[in-house]
This record gives sequence, C-alpha cells and structure tokens, in this order.
Amino acid sequence: MRSHQCGEINETLDGQAVTLCGWVDRRRDLGGLIFLGLRDNAGIVQVVIEPDSDAFADAERLRNEYCVRIKGTVRMRPESQWNESMATGKIELVADEVELLNASAPLPLLMTDEDGEEVRLRYRYLDLRRPRMQHNMRIRSKLNQAIHKHLDGNGFSEFETPILTKATPEGARDYLVPSRVHAGQFYALPQSPQLFKQLLMMAGMDRYYQIARCFRDEDLRADRQPEFTQLDMELSFVEEADVQAAAEGMLRAVFDDVLGVELPEPFPRMSWRVAMEEFGSDKPDLRYPMRLHSVDEHVSHVDFRVFSGPANTDGQRVAALRVPGGATFSRKQIDEYTALVARYGSRGLAWIKVNDASAGLAGLQSPIAKFLDDQAWNGIAAATGVETGDLLFFGAGEWL
Repeated sequence: MRSHQCGEINETLDGQAVTLCGWVDRRRDLGGLIFLGLRDNAGIVQVVIEPDSDAFADAERLRNEYCVRIKGTVRMRPESQWNESMATGKIELVADEVELLNASAPLPLLMTDEDGEEVRLRYRYLDLRRPRMQHNMRIRSKLNQAIHKHLDGNGFSEFETPILTKATPEGARDYLVPSRVHAGQFYALPQSPQLFKQLLMMAGMDRYYQIARCFRDEDLRADRQPEFTQLDMELSFVEEADVQAAAEGMLRAVFDDVLGVELPEPFPRMSWRVAMEEFGSDKPDLRYPMRLHSVDEHVSHVDFRVFSGPANTDGQRVAALRVPGGATFSRKQIDEYTALVARYGSRGLAWIKVNDASAGLAGLQSPIAKFLDDQAWNGIAAATGVETGDLLFFGAGEWL
C-alpha cells in the first residue's frame, strides 16, 4: 500500500517515485499551489500539489486529519527553502495522485497541548496522534527493550506470575473478580507479585524479573494509580551491596541505551539519618539546594528556652534553614510560611533576617536576636554559611 514511511524520505530518494500513507497535518494554499504536511508515526514530509496536476482537484477537498495515500516524485527543495527544523526539510514530494482513504469529521480538539485533559482522554485516539505522545509511547517501548536486554544478559530470567489469584495482605484494598465456576467465590487481582517471586526463589530460580501489571483499589493521587506497571525483581543469596549493584547497573544501561545519558558509577549514597537530618525526608530531592543545618551545639546555652530546651534534650533538635535572598520577605510572607509549617505539626517558626553579615549581631533583624550572644551567632553563621541578604528559619522540637 505504501513504499516508504514519511520520515524515511530523504535526499537519497531525489527523483524517485514513492507512495506514502498518513494524515494531513496541515494544509496551505499558496500562489496556486497546495502544500500539505503529511504525517505518520515516522515523521512529517511536505507534499506539493501543482495546479496542472491531476491530483489538484482531489487535494482541494482535503482538511486536517484526513487519512490519505499519495503517490509522487521526490525532489530537492531550493536551498533557500530548506527547513532545518524538519528531518525531511531538504526535500518535498511532488504529488501525482491523491487518494482519500478516510475523511475526518470536525475535530473536537485542537491537537495541541493546551487542550484540556478531559477532552484529550475522551478522544484518546486523536491525542495519541500528537508527536509528543507518540514519542513518549516509543520511549516506553525502548525502555522495555533495554530492560529485557540488560537483565537477560546478566543472569536474570523472566517469569510471568498469575493475575487471577488469592487475596493477600498488602498496602491497599484488592480488586475482586467473581468466579463463574465457583459461585460466591472471588479472585483477587495482584497488588504485586511479591509472594510468587518468593516462591520462585524457594524453587531455586535465583534471579527473576518481570514487567508486571499491578492493581490497587485506592484513591487516585499523583503517586497512586489503580492500575500500573512496575519492574519487579528478586535475587537469591545476596546482600545489600549486591542488590544495589544490580539495580544501579540496570539503570545505567537503560538510561544510556534509551536516552544516551551516562549515570554516575556508583550512584551517590546517603544514609537514612543524614537524609532526615538535612532534608527532613527519607526520599529527598537532591535538586533542591536548601538543607537543614543542626545548630544545637550553638544554642544550647542561650537564654531562650524554645532553643535551649530541645538543644539539651535527647530526641529533639534545633535546625536552621537558609533562604538565599530571603531578607526581602515581608512579615506577611513570613507569617504565611509559619502557618504552612503549622499544618505539618510545627509549633512555630523563628526567623532572622541578615541585613549585614559582617556586622555580627548588629546586622540582624529578628525578634529572637536579643537572646543570642556572639558565640551563638558566630556558630550559627558558620554552620549555615549565611550571607548578607539571606533569611534564616528555625524549627525546634522532636524530630524522630
């Protein structure tokens, strides 16, 4: 039905007759000529229909998203008309024959990323025609291929596990499927292949993986889906370092194969305690530059019980957060942040504006500055690396 895909047309085909199939991406009438952008999953190519061509009358009826087959001859564009933003921007197809395969009704969406999510999902087949969505789908396909390639080459075996299974205690509710054969009985869809992969290890399979579908009956959130796909792995006779090495090796190979990105070897490591002390989270986003700084030793002696109490009590701490340029914050903004942290259990948010870091205590603006001495402030400044124009927030109390 076609000889090439649209994205395959290039300078090596100059002067050759080809047949293409695809969708009209756009249509322009210019100086008696009709220009079409013809799109398929491989790319877009420009089609020219000249007024003396037998195909001209057929081309006049075409609109966006019409499905067509076009026969014609490839020719080079004049150099002044090269379009460097297109992979096929140096050539065009001069149409000899235009065949309408299927007309399109008026489009219910604009085929742009500005379309609302609801209409995009309702007309998913149109949404998936977007180059961005097709790119994402192909990336996912390449990702699966890269995972298979790496794990198969490193001693892992892929095993499928049952979908219709027995309910087991997990982190969410099960989806239940009634049994036709056993009245009143139900299957449960798996929340993960956990039990099955443990059975495989007991059976001596040693290294298992599966790109598995999982089902969890829980409320939809950014990190919660009722149905999702996960890479599931299990290894026998290993220690913590072996698991880390296997996962890191797989991730490095996949990122290199799919995206051409080189990841560090080994990955940066951080203990749980350091993560909690510096970020207040056991899964910190290291792109976020602000860190919590412990200042207990610098405020343990001050005449300010909000600080000295936690600083001298086991299981409690005083931490400072440096906000570069934050000295420009208004009191209203500071109060808004105080209200924000209160929603997460904080009993307050002390603050210091550093108007002049070289002036010591005299360069500070804060209701708590009067409780600090030179020893305390110099220690805080050294621990946080604060500079002129910065703002320091303080939290105190139980932290683990």
